[in-house]
Amino acid sequence: MKWKDWDRNLRIRLYGEGVMNFMFWSFFPFMTILFKDAFGEKQAGLLLMLSQVASVCANLVGGYCADRFGRKRMMVFAAMGETATFVLFAYANSPWLSSPMLTFLSFGLLGVFGAIYWPASHAMVADVVDEKNRASVFAVFYTTLNIAVVVGPIIGGMVFFSYRFEMLCIGVLLSATLTFILHIFLEETSTPAMRNKEEKKKWYTAIADELADYRIIAKDKTLLLFIFSGVLIAQTFMQLDILIAVYTSDQIESATLLNLGNWQWTLNGAQSFSLVLAVNGLIVALFTVFITKRMSKRKEKHVFIASSLLYAIAITLYGMTDHLWFMIGCMVLFTIAELMVAGIQESFVAKLSPKEMRGQYFSAASLRFTLGRLLAPMSLIFIEWFSYATVFAIIGSFALLSAVMYYGTFKRFEAQQLAQKPSHLS
Repeated sequence: MKWKDWDRNLRIRLYGEGVMNFMFWSFFPFMTILFKDAFGEKQAGLLLMLSQVASVCANLVGGYCADRFGRKRMMVFAAMGETATFVLFAYANSPWLSSPMLTFLSFGLLGVFGAIYWPASHAMVADVVDEKNRASVFAVFYTTLNIAVVVGPIIGGMVFFSYRFEMLCIGVLLSATLTFILHIFLEETSTPAMRNKEEKKKWYTAIADELADYRIIAKDKTLLLFIFSGVLIAQTFMQLDILIAVYTSDQIESATLLNLGNWQWTLNGAQSFSLVLAVNGLIVALFTVFITKRMSKRKEKHVFIASSLLYAIAITLYGMTDHLWFMIGCMVLFTIAELMVAGIQESFVAKLSPKEMRGQYFSAASLRFTLGRLLAPMSLIFIEWFSYATVFAIIGSFALLSAVMYYGTFKRFEAQQLAQKPSHLS
C-alpha cells in the first residue's frame, strides 16, 4: 500500500504514536531498576505483578469500549489520561517531591491507559484498510516501534537517571500535543450501527464473553500444552526489561566499550543495559524478515524447540558474566531465538484451530503472553533467595522445560493430523 493511499487517520497515528513510542522506550526499560532501588527486589517484583494485573483488566474491556463508544473517543480519552499521568509522573520526580510510590502509581496508570488505547487504535486500522493491505500497514507501524526500541533506550540511558524531571515534562508536552491532534484532526471510523449494537451489551457481559473464549483450552489438550510452553518461554524473553535490566545495572559499574589510544568510551550500568537493549531492537529491525523467511522453510516443531534451547543457553550464559561484550554476544543469541518463532507462532495457532473457532483459539492462545507478563516479575523475588547466576539458571531451566513441552505439543498435533487423514483400505 503506497503512502499516498494511506488514510489521514493512519498518517496521524503513525507520527503521533511514533513520537510516543520513542518517549515510552526512553523511560520504560529503566523503571524496574528504579523500583528495585526504591523498594528492594521482592517488593518491586510484587508491584510490577500488580501493575500487570491492572493492565490485563483494562485490556479486557478495551475492545468493548472501542466498539461501544467509538475508536476516536477512546483514543482521545486514553491520550488525555496519559497526559494527566505524565503530569503526576513528573511531579513525583520533581525538585519539590521525590515519591517512589507515586512514581509506581503513574507507571501503572500509563499501562492502564495504554491497554485502553491500543484496541481502539488497532480497530481503526481494520476499519480503514482493506484486508489485503493490513499486513503491510501493520508492518510499517511495527518498524517505527522497532526504531523507538533501538533509539529510545540509548537516549534514556543518558538522561533518565540525571534529568528525569525534564524528560517527563517533555512527556507531558508530547502527550498533550498528541491529545490535541487526535481530538481535532482524527475522524471516527466506527459506524453508529456498530456502536448501537454494543450499546445493548453491558461491560461485564463483554468481560464474560472474553473469558468464555478461554473455555476452549479445556477441550483441546494440544492448545493447552502450547499455552503452557508459551508461558514458560515467556519467563525468558520477558526478563529483558526486568531481570536483565537489574542484573546489568548492578554488575557493571564502569565498562569500556571502545579503547582507541588515549580515548575511551566507558559506560555505567544503566547505559550498558540501554546498549544491550538497543542491540536487541536493532537486530529485530534488521533481521526479522530474513530470519522469518528462513524459519518458514523448516519444520515448526524443530524451530520452536531450537528457539527454546537457544533461549536457555543465552539467558544462562548472561547470568555468568559481568563483561559487557560477552553480554552483547548473549543478547545476539537471545534475539535470534526471539526472531526464530516471531513469524510462525500465529500461523501455528491458525493451523491448530478449526476455521469456525479461530477467534476463540487466538484469544485463548494470547494467554501465554498475559500469564507470562504476570509471572515474569517473580524473578526479582527469586533474587531475595538465590544468587543472580542461580536465578538466571532457573529461568534457563524454564526454557529447557518449554522445549520438552513443545515436543509434546507437536507430537499430539502430528497425531491429530494423521488421524484426520482419510484411510484407504487395500
